[in-house]
Amino acid sequence: MALNRRKFLKKSAVTGAGVALTGAAAAPAAQAAESAKGAAHHPGKHPKRYALTVLGTTDLHGHVFNWDYFKDAEYADAAGNAQGLARISTLVNELRRERGRENTLLLDAGDTIQGTPLTYYYAKVDPITAKGGPVHPMAQAMNAIGYDAAALGNHEFNYGIETLRKFEQQCDFPLLGANALDAKTQRPAFAPYFIKKFQVHGGPPVKVAVLGLTNPGIAIWDKAYVQGKLTFPGLEEQAAKWVPKLRSMGADVVIVSAHSGTSGTSSYGDQLPYVEDAAANVARQVPGIDAILVGHAHLEIPELKVVNEKSGRTVVLSEPLCYAERLSVFDIDLVFDKGRWHVESVAASLRDSRTVADDPRITRLLKDEHAKVVQYVNQVVGQATETLTTVDARYKDAPIIDLITKVQEDVVKAALAGTEYAALPVIAQASPFSRTSQISVGDVTIRDLSSLYVYDNTLVAKLMTGAQVRAYLEYSAEYFVQTAAGAAVDVEKLTNANNRPDYNYDYVSGLTYDIDIAQPAGSRIKNLAFGGAALDDAQQFVLAVNNYRANGGGAFPFVASAKELWSESTEIRTRIAEWVTAKGVLDPKEFASVDWRLTRDGTPVF
Repeated sequence: MALNRRKFLKKSAVTGAGVALTGAAAAPAAQAAESAKGAAHHPGKHPKRYALTVLGTTDLHGHVFNWDYFKDAEYADAAGNAQGLARISTLVNELRRERGRENTLLLDAGDTIQGTPLTYYYAKVDPITAKGGPVHPMAQAMNAIGYDAAALGNHEFNYGIETLRKFEQQCDFPLLGANALDAKTQRPAFAPYFIKKFQVHGGPPVKVAVLGLTNPGIAIWDKAYVQGKLTFPGLEEQAAKWVPKLRSMGADVVIVSAHSGTSGTSSYGDQLPYVEDAAANVARQVPGIDAILVGHAHLEIPELKVVNEKSGRTVVLSEPLCYAERLSVFDIDLVFDKGRWHVESVAASLRDSRTVADDPRITRLLKDEHAKVVQYVNQVVGQATETLTTVDARYKDAPIIDLITKVQEDVVKAALAGTEYAALPVIAQASPFSRTSQISVGDVTIRDLSSLYVYDNTLVAKLMTGAQVRAYLEYSAEYFVQTAAGAAVDVEKLTNANNRPDYNYDYVSGLTYDIDIAQPAGSRIKNLAFGGAALDDAQQFVLAVNNYRANGGGAFPFVASAKELWSESTEIRTRIAEWVTAKGVLDPKEFASVDWRLTRDGTPVF
């Protein structure tokens, strides 16, 4: 297996190679994987059976321990969940003891190397790409736990292809992406699939194929890194191409690990001809799949059954909750009949990380890396003159969000100085990402500022007209639930209309406007002004915007197609830390302004 893998990595370093990665799980006779479960009685014979267990995680997002780096404390939420691969390791150990390690397969469905200060630190502060650099903590943990394969997630591309390739080299298991293609050759740039044989006492081996599929949205969200290098066609069409190949290679079981949710919808509108959350579509449209490990949507789905339109067979899907809070368990029973193995039944369920303790082996393995990151995030970079919070930032203009827009404005103004666009007014967007972020009066740490901007977004400058900005704000205002002038206001029910997440609601600085929530969506922006005068639709602006939004994330109008004037690869959260460090003092007088308010028929809501 190691030899095959090394050969494959050499071939795939620049372009793709459709090489199979295979491994065999040897089972001693004493631990035969034969199961008498449900054995049918035939005169004079017992059909041979085999029970396979497939375990799956997804959207780990750098969570090794049950630790909140932003709060500098054990992770805790209202539901009592626990997080981290150290817990998953304990669950996996238990299941391997129950079922026999030689009868289990461990998979992941992507979004592994981004999401916590731990992953940021080993991408940017002490990068794995440096000569003689460290081994990524996620590679160390997943290697130690014994993962068999992982699908690529969209966030794998956040730090560029070089970081991803280095992570891939450091993993003892393949990163799969049948629909991550080399832009020039249109061949897979990563291993499309993985095959493993399971030995059966007194019978032929069971051949299990795992097809990895990633998210087409990478083409939008990480355009700066992948454009011209990689393309990401739809999951359905690539599954239809690969599943028959895997069956023709003798696969008795076909599992798909898909970094794609089940809803059949896309956050990027019609900007791509491919569906973002396509896992259920794949199950419905492509015959020959037995089970799908689902990722990307951060939902908890113990078991979802989808009937394939062509074969009439039921495909079982499961999505474990993100951040290593749950582990999916697929129980697959096979029967040997007419010279081959047949899948007789598939059932899925979830195991919960809160029910176990951390595996001390993982704790020991990564305690030094964890300690370094805790020390890093607790560095003091300034002093706050008052407490700032995001508690009501969704429905009131909050100074803490103004800090983000002020930093973005300053960075873009400096970047465009001396260019033909230097005289244009710079406005900026920012979203209330967190409902719990707080910068307390006194010492300000990197941890405080990171909790304010939890994503690894970078900054882009786009050229927009007044009319386009107005349309942008109208679209953003769809986030609010229409509320009649006389109706009682419940702030818990005021936002997230049509399930729009908080990160797809934008403030825009440098303008003043009212959002009249008594009005229907599309006609809510009132009194929109720039410099004290009604906004001129022909006026040109430079919009300082994060790369997710600039590339079409959230499907905001005009911004993705607008002319790009400048972009950079430094994270916005780093820019915020630099700004505060340079000032030494975090004083709202330097950045806070009331730009917008909610009204109903012209009367302020608050």
